[in-house]
Amino acid sequence: MKISLVQMNSRQAKAANIAAAVELVERAVAEERPDWVCLPECFDFLGGTRAEKLAAAEVLGEGPAYGAMEGLARRHRIFIHAGSILEKIPGEDLIHNTSLAFDRDGNEIARYRKIHMFDITAPDGTKYHESASFKPGDQVVTYDCEGLTVGCSICYDLRFPDLFQALAERGADLIALPSAFTLLTGKDHWEVLCRARAIETQTYFCAAAQTGTHQVGADTRATYGHSLVVDPWGHVIARASDGVGIVSTRADRRLVEKVRAQIPVAQHKVKLR
Repeated sequence: MKISLVQMNSRQAKAANIAAAVELVERAVAEERPDWVCLPECFDFLGGTRAEKLAAAEVLGEGPAYGAMEGLARRHRIFIHAGSILEKIPGEDLIHNTSLAFDRDGNEIARYRKIHMFDITAPDGTKYHESASFKPGDQVVTYDCEGLTVGCSICYDLRFPDLFQALAERGADLIALPSAFTLLTGKDHWEVLCRARAIETQTYFCAAAQTGTHQVGADTRATYGHSLVVDPWGHVIARASDGVGIVSTRADRRLVEKVRAQIPVAQHKVKLR
């Protein structure tokens, strides 16, 4: 299966972000002819105040981000793992950070709401408080992509291996991690964590990331970029350079099966008391 990752620099202009996402997906289709395309976290709106986030959120199935991805999948006959978008929760003053997947006919086949909230103070003193705006999900989600089982995760989930073990137990062959990893943590932790999750689960690990800067109130925040694909043995087989763009490679289930036969960790697991 040919796969493409889209690397973006989304900001606080929803229409412009969606237009940029459409252009990059269409570029990937023209240049790479992928079967499956993955976009980054919050591709439709990144940064802004809490009020701006809530205003930018949409009811799934009714908004422009959903419609654009649905249309791209159907028009180009590809699977789209639509990174994540801001999902409005009717009757609540919080929103979900939600990944969507569409099949070649534009049908929605998966919906995953980010479980782990990034509520930390970074080493440079910058405070992140996702739970002030976002309501966490509570479901482990996989879907079928023509014989490959895809597992869903988003950004900060990367630091919680139990989620990825749960995805592996549900048969994941490929795991998608749309992200907006911070520059400060990304330069030290991004690749090593992505490779670790791929090795532990013996899956292809596909991490599409935000790059560049965006505004959160008066603060300028920087994301790390470096979108990458890791194979089931832990090798980085594709990596984006700095800046907006696309990166592509192939995923072969035969390699998943070979690695699992060589080191059958799933058969060796024991339940610890």
